[in-house]
Amino acid sequence: MRFPVSWMLAVCCAAAALAGCGSSGSSGPDVLTTPIKVVRTTDGTVAYRELGSGPALLLIMGADASMDGWPPSFVDALAAHHEVVVFDNAGVGRTSAVVAPGSLSITAMTSQTSALISALRLGRPAVLGWSMGGMIAQDLAVSHPAQVSRLILAATAVGTGKAVPLPPFATVPGVNSEQLTAEAFPKNQAAAVTAYLNTIQQYPGFYEESAAAFHAQYLAAERWLAGQDAAGHLAGDIRVPTLVAGGTLDQFIVAANARLLASSVPGAKLLLFPDAGHAFLFQDAATFTRDVEAFMG
Repeated sequence: MRFPVSWMLAVCCAAAALAGCGSSGSSGPDVLTTPIKVVRTTDGTVAYRELGSGPALLLIMGADASMDGWPPSFVDALAAHHEVVVFDNAGVGRTSAVVAPGSLSITAMTSQTSALISALRLGRPAVLGWSMGGMIAQDLAVSHPAQVSRLILAATAVGTGKAVPLPPFATVPGVNSEQLTAEAFPKNQAAAVTAYLNTIQQYPGFYEESAAAFHAQYLAAERWLAGQDAAGHLAGDIRVPTLVAGGTLDQFIVAANARLLASSVPGAKLLLFPDAGHAFLFQDAATFTRDVEAFMG
């Protein structure tokens, strides 16, 4: 059974929506009316949305979600000051698979992400990666440093083999949404699940990724954490301003991993959000987007 991140996101994102964070109104950027486009790259086709104006900011999604997993208000808030690009990782939606599912790696997804940056002529964008997306973002900064201006690593971990691995319950067959909520987020936020689901399902033709794609991503993330990707050992070579952020109650990528990652990247700034889980960036979206803006300068 695949790990339903949509439920994990639900608890936190609903709280942000109920708090009124990030809604730009009819006069500002609106991701819900931004069409999905498909661009041909040197690593296959990639589906994406692009909105807003200003310095480019690329958002890299984590496992078990399409680009429709980003809460609209969160994207719109960032797009108020940036040219924001969201996209589907390899094998999700209309984005080409880059390798056979069983051999998918963070490195392979990074190569396709680099090809997207080139195809869209984004130059040297800031990159925000969440969870598995943060692993791709690290690899991108190491392997393609000329394509990254700033790095924002949310709820993710270094790939040296020293990080705390993913918990066994992440893929336990038969686990239900209530159990996942209890494991993933503070219990006092469980009521926000329905509100968040309603929010992301506003996307026209809302879709997720397949169970097979998620399984391949999960294995790729496990291999990164185990130190099996060469770039994972080179966090010390990252030379761009880096913000590492996480939730103190994250049960999937524990807070100790955020601390280890921040200590591994030269000059990295660390932010830990109290009483927050894996999707802290949506749970406390108003604060996090302000932190991102301050970091971006």
